[in-house]
Amino acid sequence: MPIHARPLISVLLAVLLTSPASFPFSSPLSDQAVREAYFLGQRHDGSFAHLLDKCSKRLPPPKSGPHISAITFLTPFAQLVRFSESYAGNYSAQQAELDHSAQEEIVEISVEILFTPSYGAVLFVPTGSRSGSPQGYRLRSYDFWKDVQARVFEGDQERIPERHRGEPNYFCGEGGCTLIGATLHLEFPATLFTSDTVTVRVFPPDGPEVSVDFDVATLR
Repeated sequence: MPIHARPLISVLLAVLLTSPASFPFSSPLSDQAVREAYFLGQRHDGSFAHLLDKCSKRLPPPKSGPHISAITFLTPFAQLVRFSESYAGNYSAQQAELDHSAQEEIVEISVEILFTPSYGAVLFVPTGSRSGSPQGYRLRSYDFWKDVQARVFEGDQERIPERHRGEPNYFCGEGGCTLIGATLHLEFPATLFTSDTVTVRVFPPDGPEVSVDFDVATLR
């Protein structure tokens, strides 16, 4: 190889390794993709719900333990559609571009947890230390989700989230509000993901481990 061609080859390799095409989904988003996400969200016709369904894996209830009912992988594009949909008016494509350019692109993985008959909102506890003491009860803590561990892998490499939080979920009616579960939210830099498959493993305090694979190359 001629010596003068080597610097050019090095530059081309650097471009290929850092270009958006090296990532399994679109990131960073182009100006056109930002506008597409904006207008898709502004339709308010269920477009985001349809997109969300493509990004989610729904799971059957276990024989015991909490129900890990759904795991969702939201790309930067899907999050921008969600953000745009949250505005019913007075929000322009130009403002969406400004808002997006001011933020780091992230991937958000969420885990939905529901109570079951074997793992519910009410805990039955003995009222005394003697055998045969009558049963009492107490309510499960609203931050019970801290006992549920979620881990994300590309192959055998674990991806550590920059932010990890949870929120309790309630059902509210005329008689008040009842704790029914929780949602975990894990946020990662979008550039952290470079392969086509991402595995999310969830370890509840009771019941079986849950593991799902996402073919993220099919997501926008």
